[in-house]
Amino acid sequence: MARSYVEEARRRGLGRRRERLAPIVARLAEAHGDAEIALRFSGDLELLVAVMLSAQTTDVNVNRVTERLFRKYRSPQDYLAVPQEELEQDLFQTGFYRQKAKSIRGAMRVLLEEFDGRVPRTIPELLRLPGVARKTANVVAAELGHAQGIVVDTHVRRISQRLGLTRSDDPVKIERDLAKIVPRAEWARFPHLLIWHGRRVCDARAPRCEVCVLADLCPACRVPAPAAGARGGHAGEARRSARRGAAR
Repeated sequence: MARSYVEEARRRGLGRRRERLAPIVARLAEAHGDAEIALRFSGDLELLVAVMLSAQTTDVNVNRVTERLFRKYRSPQDYLAVPQEELEQDLFQTGFYRQKAKSIRGAMRVLLEEFDGRVPRTIPELLRLPGVARKTANVVAAELGHAQGIVVDTHVRRISQRLGLTRSDDPVKIERDLAKIVPRAEWARFPHLLIWHGRRVCDARAPRCEVCVLADLCPACRVPAPAAGARGGHAGEARRSARRGAAR
């Protein structure tokens, strides 16, 4: 069970979660103005496949595989036209390739049988696709412009815990906690901001609190809060750090 910083936030007098949310979003948006999904895709079907392949591997690795995959497979029928073993080999570098190939072929069948070959927009419909769990459904729906929840990956979980926005370690409960305080209009952008902040600054093992734009709002911060006038410099450092680092 991850440590809860909710009580620490109260002890430090940082304010309620809902009160801190607006400045958190504003500062992260300034520091990570380029925050967006790192997967490369063109069209709804490619988005669905890329997100399904991203489980247990990096976005960089998925993009490397899909660069050639999407030239070969352009429709649901294409994924079903080849033997299972051939698709497995095409997905080999993503890891768990047998299960991923099975899930993708199953999803393609359901798309053709129930959705006229089109990727659905709602969470309940997306969850009907084999291999699509809540997180995948949330990502796809949000990227298609129909966010119905908040994506909770390892970065979102870690940072929302460190910021004292949730007590839970369960992704489903974390999503519920965040949905109570994050305005619906921010549901699609908010996880991207946390994800990029996690990749660039708030590392799991060695968070760079000294350059974090949220230092004075974070109950997990390991360094003294910066002076108000220093925040702009920290934002600039976060952006410079982002350009130096590759997306993981």
